[in-house]
Amino acid sequence: MNRIGWAQKTAESVMERTPKLYEDKGYGGKWSYDYGVVLKGFALLWSQTGERKYFDFIRDNMDHFILEDGSIRGYAPEEYNIDHINTGKLLFPLYRETGQDNYRQAASLLRSQLASHPRTSEGAFWHKQIYPYQIWLDGLYMGAPFYLEYLLTFEDGAGLEDVTKQFIVCERHTRDAGTGLLYHAWDEKKVQPWCDPATGLSPNFWGRSLGWFAMALVDVLELLPKEQTDYPKLARMLQDLMRALKKVQDTDSGVWYQVINRGGEKGNYLEASASSMIVYAMAKGIRLGLLDGEWFGTLDRAYEGLIREFVLETKEGWVNLIKNCQVAGLGGADRRDGTYAYYLSEPIVTNDQKGVGAFLQACGEYERLRSGSGSGSEDGQGRKNIDAAV
Repeated sequence: MNRIGWAQKTAESVMERTPKLYEDKGYGGKWSYDYGVVLKGFALLWSQTGERKYFDFIRDNMDHFILEDGSIRGYAPEEYNIDHINTGKLLFPLYRETGQDNYRQAASLLRSQLASHPRTSEGAFWHKQIYPYQIWLDGLYMGAPFYLEYLLTFEDGAGLEDVTKQFIVCERHTRDAGTGLLYHAWDEKKVQPWCDPATGLSPNFWGRSLGWFAMALVDVLELLPKEQTDYPKLARMLQDLMRALKKVQDTDSGVWYQVINRGGEKGNYLEASASSMIVYAMAKGIRLGLLDGEWFGTLDRAYEGLIREFVLETKEGWVNLIKNCQVAGLGGADRRDGTYAYYLSEPIVTNDQKGVGAFLQACGEYERLRSGSGSGSEDGQGRKNIDAAV
């Protein structure tokens, strides 16, 4: 199987099919975390190839939202929605590359949300104001990598323990001792209809939520100074989680199920976004030296499974990513209850941005690793030097 080229092929498909991500169906032009998942894949490709078109795609899409005064079109800080932080990750390379102050100002605006964002009694961010006292695995990806990079870039690395604490508190409450997997969410008050009244936990292990958490870990560990007190704790978390995910990897396909520990049960299906996220985290974990060489076989099988199970090419050569769960959550107006039946009831779609973005990142990391470009190095601007084109 040809292991090289899927990242660029996917990026080209995105640029031709949806040149303006915010005009994609269902998004209505809103400031959405989905764009950030896609654009992080473009940032990875830009750093690897040096091709300006990837940077331009990021900038064109971000400039629709980032206004001259640093305000963000459609962003409402008072909603205290941790999802709204994610796309802000692209502000750092934009600011480094251009020096335009509106990108810094926009990043500072998002940082100000985190400064007053409501928290649990142990200091973990609520997922949203409308979901009080709740930690969702998803939120670690949305907020923690941005928070860390902001502290390192603009606050001299002060307060890094507040970033690592987010993972420590989350794992403490969501990890299942028997499987090593993490439940989708935890309610500190133990009052939500979806939670166990004794533990506060949601009832199932949702694939994409575990994928979000795994991606968050590797993205934070890439930036976190190794001498930081909690670095070994987060490295151990990644290793433990990868071992738990390996145990539920589908034997035949090499990828993962929507409800990740219940493969083969009625209605369950192999799901593209979760599988892509896990491949990304595994490949990056190996590249960073957090996972040893014994993981290559597991990774190769998973990556080949991604292509075999989820990729359909059109006659134009565009990449279509099938079998994506469109959305899943807990509570809210539609009373999402976190049951097995609930996770299987959500629409399964093609080319959902979360899935495409995760797939693009997975391919970029895998191809970088397998092309022998190694871990790379940082130049004076904080941008990865170009090791090898993929």
